[in-house]
Amino acid sequence: MKHELGIHMRGGVITERNADFSTVRIRAPAGVLSVEQLRGIATIAKTYGSGVVHCTTRQTIEIPHVDPKRLKNMAKALEKNGTPIGSEKDEVVNIISCPGTERCKFANIDTIRLAQKIDAKIFGKEMPVKMRIALSGCPNACTSPMLNEIGVIGRVVPVRTKERLCTGCGNCVYYCKEKAIKIRNGISVLDEGKCVDCGVCVQSCSFDLIKAEHRHYLITVGGRRGRHPKVGRNLLTVETEEQVLFVIDKIIDWVYRRAWSGRLLSEQLDEIHFDKLREDIQKHVPAARPVVDKGSGAQHAPPAATQQ
Repeated sequence: MKHELGIHMRGGVITERNADFSTVRIRAPAGVLSVEQLRGIATIAKTYGSGVVHCTTRQTIEIPHVDPKRLKNMAKALEKNGTPIGSEKDEVVNIISCPGTERCKFANIDTIRLAQKIDAKIFGKEMPVKMRIALSGCPNACTSPMLNEIGVIGRVVPVRTKERLCTGCGNCVYYCKEKAIKIRNGISVLDEGKCVDCGVCVQSCSFDLIKAEHRHYLITVGGRRGRHPKVGRNLLTVETEEQVLFVIDKIIDWVYRRAWSGRLLSEQLDEIHFDKLREDIQKHVPAARPVVDKGSGAQHAPPAATQQ
């Protein structure tokens, strides 16, 4: 287990180009740190490093130029600060998220809370391949979840209310980036084949005539960044945080038991039976839905309801 390894073998301890020094990466789920933790990191960076820090693409902080002889004491200081040494090797690394519904007007899910729950369950688990997890509150995908080994995207299906007549004002048409809405005979009409379930039309309706129905989470698997980026495959959609946690547990267990080291997950999805993973999850999560590719290439779950 991670806590049994020598300090030099920890995933968050990275040998620098000058092998006389190490860079130490901290654990910061969803990139959230308190002011007190930031002050502590500043003190630790001055005491054990060169007095600078580096903000990484995975929403965490690295402290460069650390003398390996001081790593044990530094690790104790980081633990006391609530920002322990993080992960970088073949393991579950820092989980990232957008601001979610806490702050972003486009978000459909509470990404930060969910990221912290995922972190508490599986952060640092040793794996045959590196597992990067990213959460996005909407299909704008600011954290590029589809370019991670596991991605989670919050979506909603827009439904126009039947009780009140559409005014045909055109706000929803103006704000829809997918050109999925048109005004016909004085009312708005949705082209489901173009809609990506972002929910912007729900917020744009000045008369509150469009509702967010079937709020759900799209889960993708096998994305990658790097020199040959690849978009992950749509696994399925689920409807609750608990179901997301269950599905991610299943993915992690599947990768742990089946994947080969030395190859990216994206390169071996078929060999380790991606379709069987989906089938197995659907047996345990009745609400899980396969993802349907519509005519325009938009990625969709079968809608719970459509506009009338």
